[in-house]
Amino acid sequence: MSDQEEPLPSFQKPPVVEVALSVQFDALKGLGTPQIGLLWQEFRSRLPVTEEQAPLEPQVERFGAARRPFLGVAFQMMSKPPAPRCWFLNTEGTELIQVQTDRFIHNWRKAGEGDQYPRYERLRKAFEEELGQFVKFIERENLGQFVPNQCEVSYVNHIVPGAVWKNHGDLDKAITVFQRHYSDNFLGAAEEANTNLQFVISGATGEPIGRLHVSASPVFGVKDDLPMLHLSLTARGRPEKEGIDGVMKFLDLGRNWVVRGFKSITTPEMHREWRIQNAG
Repeated sequence: MSDQEEPLPSFQKPPVVEVALSVQFDALKGLGTPQIGLLWQEFRSRLPVTEEQAPLEPQVERFGAARRPFLGVAFQMMSKPPAPRCWFLNTEGTELIQVQTDRFIHNWRKAGEGDQYPRYERLRKAFEEELGQFVKFIERENLGQFVPNQCEVSYVNHIVPGAVWKNHGDLDKAITVFQRHYSDNFLGAAEEANTNLQFVISGATGEPIGRLHVSASPVFGVKDDLPMLHLSLTARGRPEKEGIDGVMKFLDLGRNWVVRGFKSITTPEMHREWRIQNAG
């Protein structure tokens, strides 16, 4: 049985504090603030709170020659400012939908100590149903065609001090790829350490379709000011099939990469602290 076919590892006490399932699509020029307001009516009973945020910039995983950055200055004339990104939130602030002209996102966020990660299966089901409502809405309102071009699964984890990891200089005790080895004894322990990595995700035929981005950085708790590690894993890429089915297939693949990548990038000592169940 291949590594991809083995059961996914799971943890009884995962350090996850936020999950986002997202689809980016060809921009719908007719989807402005008034239309998003109409869309909110379909979610208002469950998500009664609204906020406006600046729109997210397009994110596309490119490969080959297309990946090379363009060196130059680009000027863009805009007749009007871009439509905002609108949030629909529940009263607890733990779940929200984000909508803009080229993006649809479902988030779960840990708002209090008692909040438990609801697991991917429930978030996936909610996202698929909500995305279906959104697609029906844009069809009914003649806002354009839903053409997904990138999908994204993102997990944010906060690793707090415990029996294994105690401060920002202990990155090697939590993250496997960071090794605290020197050529002599001059430096000693680092005050802080961070790391950023990316890995290519291949499609069914073996060609690259996306990437897994991993970032570990030192932060401090807002309430207690204690040191924490902010560990994010984001799988992003293009769907191999059209429509909602293609979106969900990539999200499942991305989640697979995120979960397996999380296990690979963190140490066995931390796994025991988080009570790993399926070690793989």
